[in-house]
Amino acid sequence: MRSGERDQVAYLAEPVPAADVLGSIPEGIAPNRVLRFASHCVSDCANRVGEACGLIERITTVPAAEPGPAAVPRCHLRPHCKWWNQVGVEACHRCPALTTLEPRDDELAVLVADPATTREQLESWIAATP
Repeated sequence: MRSGERDQVAYLAEPVPAADVLGSIPEGIAPNRVLRFASHCVSDCANRVGEACGLIERITTVPAAEPGPAAVPRCHLRPHCKWWNQVGVEACHRCPALTTLEPRDDELAVLVADPATTREQLESWIAATP
């Protein structure tokens, strides 16, 4: 759940079914603006590259906005998290910054979200940006 003065992620003590909280979100606010939803990976996902997730590979190509803490918070998803199993703690450091909304005015975010973008394209874009 997003909370706090800097719109930080607040981790829940226990997982909560979405159906239990969706009714408490004010009308006109998209649930994915304030809640984090987790789901299982699907075999026909556009981000799937063999058995790996291409999205987390693109996300970790982009330098982190600020260094994450050495320790990561307790997470109920971690035992089943594809990203954790693929890249380890780096996924946990990036997870709070992620959103399911693609900001169209942020070219880098659009590139990262696009399954057709390669790691090399991201590295080139980053290197060319002052």
